Amino acid sequence: MKKKIITMLMAATMVSACLTACGGREGAAESAPAQAVEESAPAAPAADAADAAEPAAEETADAEASAGEGFEDGATIGVSLPWLGTQNWKEAETMFKEQLEAAGYNPIVQAADQKVPQQQQQIESMIENGAKVIVVGPVDGTQLGAVLEQAKDAGIYVIGYDRLLENTTGVDGVVQFGSVKTGELQAQALLEGLAKVKGEGPYNIELFGGGPADPNAPNFFNGAMSVLQPKIDDGTLVVVSGQTDFTQCATVDWDNSKAQARMDSLLSGFYSDKDIHGVLSPNDGIARAIITSCENAGQQIPVVSGLDAENESVEWVWSGRQYSTVAKPTDALVAETIDIINSLKEGKGMPSTDVTVDNGVKDVAIYELPPVVVTKENAKEVFANDPGRMELLK
Repeated sequence: MKKKIITMLMAATMVSACLTACGGREGAAESAPAQAVEESAPAAPAADAADAAEPAAEETADAEASAGEGFEDGATIGVSLPWLGTQNWKEAETMFKEQLEAAGYNPIVQAADQKVPQQQQQIESMIENGAKVIVVGPVDGTQLGAVLEQAKDAGIYVIGYDRLLENTTGVDGVVQFGSVKTGELQAQALLEGLAKVKGEGPYNIELFGGGPADPNAPNFFNGAMSVLQPKIDDGTLVVVSGQTDFTQCATVDWDNSKAQARMDSLLSGFYSDKDIHGVLSPNDGIARAIITSCENAGQQIPVVSGLDAENESVEWVWSGRQYSTVAKPTDALVAETIDIINSLKEGKGMPSTDVTVDNGVKDVAIYELPPVVVTKENAKEVFANDPGRMELLK
């Protein structure tokens, strides 16, 4: 009787195994390789297994990034810029149009006049017009999530240009200059200029930041403060107004007139009986506004930093009126972006990069270019291959 029961149990087990093996071809096919690995690989200690998983995950991410179907010649490429209010954005508009056309694409290049709803509508229009790639320099990097997800759902690649696209999975990578490094260079130039131009310290200074909606602006400021804060702490630098937080120092919309109004207020409120020696400025337009305010107040021109190597500021640096700027060549940034678009067109996917940034919901690939500080001493060297700017150095 026992033998009969055992025989029946064995038969039932075999039938169950057959039914399990036959249930769902796709599931069996997908699970088989994993089972083979588990059976053939020796068990690893927990810590070693976790360490081994990280490279595997990275390899998977690289494989996914390199995968792509490509697209045809003459494809539509959208470029959405935040505005054309500074030289670098005007240059970007012209260069994207000319270089995308030269590369055989059909470009749609638009600017949003610093209005988020307008930029959202422009991106929606690019999606409707069948864009294969949309390049976005955001007005506000936190406010485009829904429309970028819409682009992703339509199979469109999204590349952030100059600024991070935040709190969205609808971004494939960002091309930009190192924003923290830019701030560090601005601060180092300010310290160098104070020592050269103003003699021994302590130095009275004020701090300005860029537009709070621009994700680069706090990075510029934080990079600069990593250099300046130790000098504030040891008394070499004195922020007379006491305004040292980014929220106090930010300039809404990067508006030069707002920066000048704040500088006017600082000078009248804190410098009626003091000299101002230096100012951290986040870009060239604001730098010129600060210098103008100081001249109007009868102050000697302070040492002032800048950014973007705008033509007027290049002339001011060369004449000694503005101490420094930081060059972020637009042609290099546009060229890098178009190289990525070409890679996507050829079906090679997004190029690999070692730099990523957490945008709030995902780690975003960053294609980072190096900024260069410019003073009168090195201007000709920096602009040696830029005939337009070399013309300004006379």
